[in-house]
Amino acid sequence: METGLRVDPKTKEKIPAHFIQKMTFALNNKVVAVADLGTGISKDPLITVLVNAKPGDKVKAAWTDNKGDSGSAATIVGRETSG
Repeated sequence: METGLRVDPKTKEKIPAHFIQKMTFALNNKVVAVADLGTGISKDPLITVLVNAKPGDKVKAAWTDNKGDSGSAATIVGRETSG
């Protein structure tokens, strides 16, 4: 992630800001937590959300960055799935 404050040593230009703005966590398609983030988050953050999930429940994390890109990852408790 980039804060927008660092300068590229080769070009001497500021490196544009790029960071996760929002993360949403859902259990069985019901939002259980939302995190509003900013430039203070590390490049490889560890974010923990405790949910009371049972085998067969779907847990999903979704994110959006300051450039409008987004993604998600989901799993069924007891096995892995994508998207």
